[in-house]
Amino acid sequence: MSLSSNSIVVEGLTKVFGELVAVDHVGFSTGGGEIFGLLGPNGAGKTTTIRMLCTVLNPTEGTARVAGYDIRTQPQKVRERIGVLPEDTGLYDRLTPRDHLAYYGRLHDMPEDIIARRTDLLLDRVGLRDRENDKVGGFSKGMRQKLAVIRAFIHDPPVFLLDEPTSGLDVMSAREIREYILSLKAEGKSILLSTHNMTEAEKLCDRISIIDHGRIDATGTLEELRKQTERKTLEDIFVRLVTD
Repeated sequence: MSLSSNSIVVEGLTKVFGELVAVDHVGFSTGGGEIFGLLGPNGAGKTTTIRMLCTVLNPTEGTARVAGYDIRTQPQKVRERIGVLPEDTGLYDRLTPRDHLAYYGRLHDMPEDIIARRTDLLLDRVGLRDRENDKVGGFSKGMRQKLAVIRAFIHDPPVFLLDEPTSGLDVMSAREIREYILSLKAEGKSILLSTHNMTEAEKLCDRISIIDHGRIDATGTLEELRKQTERKTLEDIFVRLVTD
């Protein structure tokens, strides 16, 4: 695993809100061509970790290097090199898919011809080309989620931070998004996937950190986690770790 321009290295990352320790000295690393899962129940600290890595929140302690840059001291460099799918998609109902992708492409100072080419490619990839000029306010949840996913990909960054990418989607939409995430892995991207979906973690992740109450209980491949816990399924492993 290469820890370089397409890597995430997290060291002692901590976030405290008043008396609540939301993330407690978390540490892990992931490199290019790897999908790393952050698996935990609601409220475990997954989203807070993602928000620190994309520089929306400042850590209370610790730090991380994303795509080779420090989230504390080089936040703008980090933002330029990540694609983020937040828990809340934040789409604008009065804009079209093409409007959204053009807007975010310009935020990343992309040339207009590259924005147009990437927009065509991405809309085709998720089956939204025939709705490219329709306002998003009339879209289904699945269509909105697909758009939010490709919006994160418009500038073709080396690192992706995906928070519950298939949450609430129907089976076919979820499958299409998973297939697209796997294609990013094949391109050598580094992908951090936050989820509480056991099936999704099993299908997508090369390695998994199980997090609960802000702390990482275990990290490894599925086979390594099986050996550590003497449990066969990821669900059983998860229950064993978060209830001990």
